[in-house]
Amino acid sequence: MTQHTNWLGQYGEQRACEYLTQLGYKILDRNSRTASGELDIVAAQDGTLVFVEVKTRTSHVAGNPLAAITPSKMARIRRLAAAWCNAKQVPNTQVRFDAIGVLVSAGRVSIEHLIQVG
Repeated sequence: MTQHTNWLGQYGEQRACEYLTQLGYKILDRNSRTASGELDIVAAQDGTLVFVEVKTRTSHVAGNPLAAITPSKMARIRRLAAAWCNAKQVPNTQVRFDAIGVLVSAGRVSIEHLIQVG
C-alpha cells in the first residue's frame, strides 16, 4: 500500500466516523487488527453493535467505492466481528454490518451509507 493510499484510507475512515457520530452512533473501536485482518469501525447505535467497512476513492474510475465490498470480504468481516466480540467478551447482542463509501474529489467529500450489508 502506498503512502498516499494509506493516507486516503485513514482520511475516509475519519470522515466516516464524523458522519456516524453526527447520526448518534458511538464509536467503540477503530482499525482493530488481528492476524486475519482489520475491522475499520466498530460502533453502537440504539443497542445494536455495528461493524462498518469503509472504502474511500478519489474517483469512480475503479467503480463505486462500495463495489469493492465483495461477498468474500463480507464473510471475512463477519469472522473478524465474531472474534472481536469474543475478545471483548461482548454478550449476545444484536449485530449489524454496514458499509460506507467515501468519495473525495475536487475538494469535496461525499458519503454513501449502506445499512445492513450482505
